[in-house]
Amino acid sequence: MSRFCSNCGNEVEEGTNFCTKCGASLNGNRNDNKTVIINNYSNNNNSVNLPERSIALAIVLSIITCGIYAIYWFIVITDEANAVSDEQGTSGGVAFLLNLVTCGIYGIYWSYRMGQKLYSAGQKYNKPIGDNAVLYLVLSIFGLGIINYCLIQNDLNRFAK
Repeated sequence: MSRFCSNCGNEVEEGTNFCTKCGASLNGNRNDNKTVIINNYSNNNNSVNLPERSIALAIVLSIITCGIYAIYWFIVITDEANAVSDEQGTSGGVAFLLNLVTCGIYGIYWSYRMGQKLYSAGQKYNKPIGDNAVLYLVLSIFGLGIINYCLIQNDLNRFAK
C-alpha cells in the first residue's frame, strides 16, 4: 500500500521516512532544522552560506569583458538573493531573459524586488541590511544598474561565511 507526501503530494512507498521527491519528513513531525538547497546554495533555518565576492573585481571584469561578466553577475546575485530570502522567485537566467524581452522594464521591477528580498532576509538572519528597495528602483530608472549590482553584492556579502 502506498501513501502520499503531505508536502508535495508525491506517492511514496510504505515504510519510507522521507519523500523521495522533496525530502520532507513523512513521520508527521516536521524537521525544523532541515537544510534546503536552492541553486546550489545551502540554506537552513539558522544560517545561509554564500561565497563572498569582491565588488571591485566584479566591476573590473564587467568592463574588461564588455558586460559579459555583468550578465553572469546579474544571474548569480538573483539566485543568491532567492536563496537567502527562502523564496522560490524567478531564477537568475529567467530574470535575465525577461529583462531582455521587455527591453529593461523587468529590470526596474527586479531591482525593487531585490531590495525587498534582501531586507526580509536581513531581518530573518539578524543582518544589518536596510530597506533599499526604493533606492534600487530609482537607480534602475536612471540607468545606474551597475551601482545596484554593487549595493546588492555588498548586502549579499554579509551572508558569506
